[in-house]
Amino acid sequence: MAVMGVSRFERLFRAAAGLDVDKDDLKRYSDFVNKKLYDLLLVGQAAASANGRDIIEPWDLPITRGLEESIDEFRGLEEELELRPILEQLAAHPPLDLDYSAETEGRFPEIVGGLSLALARTFRVLDPEVKNPRSEHWERAFRVFDLLL
Repeated sequence: MAVMGVSRFERLFRAAAGLDVDKDDLKRYSDFVNKKLYDLLLVGQAAASANGRDIIEPWDLPITRGLEESIDEFRGLEEELELRPILEQLAAHPPLDLDYSAETEGRFPEIVGGLSLALARTFRVLDPEVKNPRSEHWERAFRVFDLLL
């Protein structure tokens, strides 16, 4: 299941960076945000454990200043993401050693939104002329995020 529907996905990328994406891009996008959210949770789990807690709190997640700004900008777009599809995708990963709090879970849609906004804008940084990202654009953007998150 995708994190969001095709029309919402297309609208978000158009609003965020003036990009034209389509349903063929939706799976790779959903896989990306799912993987990055899980990566954030893995690091958050280590932080919670290091601080002697048995639950991952929002402040355990390694949300950088840039990602926080993207989250804030996502809120300004007045787009909403549903939590259920995000949780369904997370369930496909190996279970974490620690659970996360309801507050942490509640932040998942806006974190995914911030990741989405940052991804869309990364395409423009990598290629200012791109209108419809091709496979190589997606791969380059994913490599950038893998280096940083």
